[in-house]
Amino acid sequence: MTDAAYPGIFVTGTDTEIGKTVCSCLLIEALQQRGLRVAGMKPVASGGQYRQGQLVNPYVFELPVAPHLAARQAGVIIRPEPIQQAFTRLKTDADQIVVEGVGGWRVPLAEDFSVSDLPPLLNLPVVLVIGMRLGCLNHALLTIESIEQTGIKLLGWMANYLDPGFDAQQANYRTLESRLDAPCLAQIPYHCEPFTPTQQRELAASINISWL
Repeated sequence: MTDAAYPGIFVTGTDTEIGKTVCSCLLIEALQQRGLRVAGMKPVASGGQYRQGQLVNPYVFELPVAPHLAARQAGVIIRPEPIQQAFTRLKTDADQIVVEGVGGWRVPLAEDFSVSDLPPLLNLPVVLVIGMRLGCLNHALLTIESIEQTGIKLLGWMANYLDPGFDAQQANYRTLESRLDAPCLAQIPYHCEPFTPTQQRELAASINISWL
């Protein structure tokens, strides 16, 4: 068992489709490499698919739109209680839980409930995935400003390189490094194909998880 201050981490992003799932999988493997029992959780997902006739996750919707809109289309209201209950069940068999958000940090889940409400609900600090492409500086700085204003602990950020043709990638990285108090936990290289098992292991081993 771990004596970490938190039961897990919450992975959010500067936008949708910027690599939260890739980074969450790498974080899970990084924690497993340190000998921990790790569970993954996606509380809310839209654009889901049936597997063996079922949709998995506390809330998952087939319509690939913002969660509150997908939920409305399905006649569902996303509430905190089922998410908290699922998280509590996972805690019984895991030292750490990696919880992946949906969309960006302020995406609405219901009229009175947003992605940013999930970390305090589950008592989790945040890891921010920054999609390294044109516009990422503004997105990253605004997201971190919002996280800090809510008083939630930001453990660090992960730079996920999305555009191999973007010439200012390293300049943007240095700008973020100089402006952000939280450490960069990892730089994820551009990849148009899934990482091989060897690449996955090596990237996971390089992640800074010194917060444990």
